[in-house]
Amino acid sequence: MRATGRGTDLMGVELLLEMAVSAHPDRVAVRDGRRELTYDELRRAAGDLAARLHAQGARSLAFVGVNSAVVPIALFGAALAGVPFTPLNYRLSADALDVLVGRLDAPLVLGDSDKLTALSLSDSVVEVVDTDTIGGPSAGSNWSPPETDDGAPVVMLFTSGTTAAPKGVLLRHHQLMAYILQTVEFDAGAGETSLVSLPPYHVAGVGAVLSNIYSGRCLSYLADFSAQVWLDRVRSERVTSAMVVPTMLARVVDSLDGEPADVPSLRFLAYGGARMPLPVLEAAVAAFPDTGFTNAYGLTETSSTIAVLSPDDHRDAMSSDDPLVRQRLGSAGRFVPGVEGQIRGPDRSLLGPGEIGALWVRGPQVSGDYAETGSVLDEDGWFATRDDAWLDAGGYLFIAGRTDDTIIRGGENIAPDEVEQTVITHPDVADVAVFGTPDTQWGERTVACIVLRSDAVCTEADIREWARTRARSSRTPDVVRFVDNLPYSPTGKLLRRELKGTIGGAEDRTAAS
Repeated sequence: MRATGRGTDLMGVELLLEMAVSAHPDRVAVRDGRRELTYDELRRAAGDLAARLHAQGARSLAFVGVNSAVVPIALFGAALAGVPFTPLNYRLSADALDVLVGRLDAPLVLGDSDKLTALSLSDSVVEVVDTDTIGGPSAGSNWSPPETDDGAPVVMLFTSGTTAAPKGVLLRHHQLMAYILQTVEFDAGAGETSLVSLPPYHVAGVGAVLSNIYSGRCLSYLADFSAQVWLDRVRSERVTSAMVVPTMLARVVDSLDGEPADVPSLRFLAYGGARMPLPVLEAAVAAFPDTGFTNAYGLTETSSTIAVLSPDDHRDAMSSDDPLVRQRLGSAGRFVPGVEGQIRGPDRSLLGPGEIGALWVRGPQVSGDYAETGSVLDEDGWFATRDDAWLDAGGYLFIAGRTDDTIIRGGENIAPDEVEQTVITHPDVADVAVFGTPDTQWGERTVACIVLRSDAVCTEADIREWARTRARSSRTPDVVRFVDNLPYSPTGKLLRRELKGTIGGAEDRTAAS
């Protein structure tokens, strides 16, 4: 993948920006309420930052800030300079951020002023730069970037680290390029605006930059999500596409209170990052009747999306009387071009349709490579996602949950999702999370933590009877606990272990007494 520009050969993700500049240099590329840059201005700003990284001898770029036009400047600036871009979770404590910065190689730290002041920063930091100074008039640097090694890491993302120290996932130029070139259409046309509300430290935030720049859209950044602000932005900027996590979509639907969204410009709405409760999806489809919905499933280690449930898939499932087709609303869709997937048993044997096992994936966009430990791909290039899943006869992928969350009850493996998908259909249930706790008789028992809808009157017996009549007896919760809310990360992931540590700890003590 080679194209000549500015006296050098481009082989990495910076080629995506160069192609867009060549096609439409004066089209608006990014805005955030404070800055608005054309594609040509974005390239110049990225070049200025690349020159700064080179002049300071930086070997990595850390970003500690909220969503803004600085994100694509930083990503492409790092790519041009030949150093990895590492956006950090600005919601972490100052001590935790200092530890992560200390793990980077000679970093230049770029961040929002209120985030930077709280940091101590190690002696390895070569320079600290305020985001307010980025994205202004170009200095017109004549510095020429080096030739890109498409096997070099361009992005390093730290995992959430909920149970151990965060791992640095390396995404290389050729992997991200494979993801974009195999799944995204070049130049979607003028007048396209994509609203970005996912944080920059999430792999979907990286994917949003690359895919939308390649598509020639305007990236509109929302720094702080709220349902009303999100809706106002969609309407005022005539946003044509957006991506949200399920908790965001649930808040938007709740804010509408049964009324239509009234966003005629919004043609596509993608969701992902966590399980989507079926009642939320059905309410969203009703509120956005003219919008095509897409479910995108992927992992940091796979350069973002590896399976998609398309708008047509949503429409077919919603209108079908066939329960096997209807259930695909709860699926992650089918694998994207270039990605293979297998469901394997404990002995790594291949499982058939409907059988739950470990999901393994392979393809040119799959990394599975960590800064500290190297690649974890097997000898044939397969990556163990650590998600349990199953495929239906049509090749639709259903995610059953993390392998570590599997409940072993009476010698039978139960994925929490199997129970959750039944319980969430109860009309009084707003949200549910299921986990296992030790039990002397069964090995583990199934605990369902439930958030009820406002003014709902429901008992543990009601929930158990609902599940018992709709699923196998082993998929009926042994224990039901009603809670005010469930813990979620800022990117919409259920913090099941956190819930298990509080509610589950009490259950363990009860079982032992």
